[in-house]
Amino acid sequence: MIGYLKGKVINLTAETALILVGGVGYEVYCSGSAFSKMTQDKDCELYTYMQVSEQNGVTLYGFSDLKEKSMFLKLISVSGVGPKIGLAVLTYMNVEQVATAIATGDVKALSRVKGLGKKTAERLILELKESVASMPVTQSDGGEIVLAKKSDGDEDAVVALTSLGFSRAEAEKAVLKAKSSGATSVEEVIMTALKSM
Repeated sequence: MIGYLKGKVINLTAETALILVGGVGYEVYCSGSAFSKMTQDKDCELYTYMQVSEQNGVTLYGFSDLKEKSMFLKLISVSGVGPKIGLAVLTYMNVEQVATAIATGDVKALSRVKGLGKKTAERLILELKESVASMPVTQSDGGEIVLAKKSDGDEDAVVALTSLGFSRAEAEKAVLKAKSSGATSVEEVIMTALKSM
């Protein structure tokens, strides 16, 4: 199983990168963030997933870091989500956005990914909500947050926000954000969430 590559980028196409490692060229389908770190004729490193199938033979998929690869593996564990759709999700959204969309049940955000319909998006949320809830993800500023599992108090805060006219998805997202910024009591969570909305 090939899980990591470090070598020189010898060719880039719209979908793949050709990486020269020890005299062998590996063609890898890459996520958007992996592509963004590559430059023709420069060295690069990729965390990879190797798929072996009767139809396509051996295919390599490349990711910029282990968190992205971990999210990809979660995505493709869901029935109806193959490696190409998993890669499309991680090209359209970063790991934090995917985790937030799943944790808050944001079907609309996931459905925007080409090839991912509403029913598959709903299945992703249903099957991955628990495992994604405690997954550490990196924010754009480099800090790490954990998408905490919802407690009864969180549900009270969500209900309070929806009664003020916000959608459930908006309310859940705001509660998640408020908790990650340090709010603990229901009142603090609601006040912090309102400020961010």
